[in-house]
Amino acid sequence: MLISEMNWMQVEDYLQGDDRCILPTGSTEQHAYLSLSVDTILSARLAREVGELAGVPVYPVIPYGLAQQWTAFPGTVTLRVETYLALIRDVLDSIRRAGFRRILLINGHGGNAPAQGMLREWTMDNPDAIVKWHNWYNAPKTWQKALETDPVASHASWMENYPWTRLPGQEPPAGQKPLVDLDKLAIWNPKRTRQKLGDGNMGGLYQRPDDEMLAIWRAAVEETQALLEGDWH
Repeated sequence: MLISEMNWMQVEDYLQGDDRCILPTGSTEQHAYLSLSVDTILSARLAREVGELAGVPVYPVIPYGLAQQWTAFPGTVTLRVETYLALIRDVLDSIRRAGFRRILLINGHGGNAPAQGMLREWTMDNPDAIVKWHNWYNAPKTWQKALETDPVASHASWMENYPWTRLPGQEPPAGQKPLVDLDKLAIWNPKRTRQKLGDGNMGGLYQRPDDEMLAIWRAAVEETQALLEGDWH
């Protein structure tokens, strides 16, 4: 159930029996040989699949987030922190105003974490609403499945290389890239980050077999569906 494929009357009818909805968030940023929209593609697809299984409306994905580290890579878009927090707050205000009270926010980008802290303020101001913030990619069961597959995983590596995040004609290297020192990465400016990372992969193989990736995806769908249909109190 996609909001973009419903009219307002259908939404109003839905709200007579349920007040849950899904809001996916992503980012537009470098992912080495993969699409710049990896985080957006994955969160939107997961939201759509889970929404269909549960019969819950899914809002359009927010494609921009906090990606300051990658701004030296062409195509990357970032918002300022205050802009992003205001955007998420305004969207949640509108969703609540429509009548939704249980909102599953499926986040696809780790850099968006500042918004998670803001949600405590939002629920303080809106005590009749609940928001579950779900970093789907490192949720316990999904992350466990990923580590069982290959413990060497990072940004723009095999871990984000699904059939639907690849680009035609783009063949990644066959080898395994050494993992970047995360402590150093934390202090590098965007220009230095590009100089050190080269193609943008932070470490690990660039691609793994599709059957392994689809097994991780199934774990993500099951875990996210359980969160949507589980306890909201």
